[in-house]
Amino acid sequence: MGLDEQDIRNLYRFIDWVMILPKALENQFWEEFKQFEQERTMRYVTTVERIGYERGKQEGEQRLILRLLQRRVGELSPELQKRIQSLSLNQLETLGEALLDFTAMEDLLNWLQTNQSA
Repeated sequence: MGLDEQDIRNLYRFIDWVMILPKALENQFWEEFKQFEQERTMRYVTTVERIGYERGKQEGEQRLILRLLQRRVGELSPELQKRIQSLSLNQLETLGEALLDFTAMEDLLNWLQTNQSA
């Protein structure tokens, strides 16, 4: 609407002074206000940046899952590590939850057989 930041803040102060909202609406107002401010300050993320972010997230998840598996079921062969690294992010997240119940290497092998696409 062409208002600068200080004008917007003054408008919110006026609204706050004049109007008392029920608690639920007040909470909703402040959530929307936070979202509005975040959207105004958030920079545009290019497709390449988004892909890089997702790739970094997946690689981090892979490293964590591999470390947790090695602690849980023992040393993983290079072939087994490659199989785990080939999992999608969703599969890695599912494996991360499932490995909490693993007690032996067979649990991992059974999970991979059931959940890894050929």
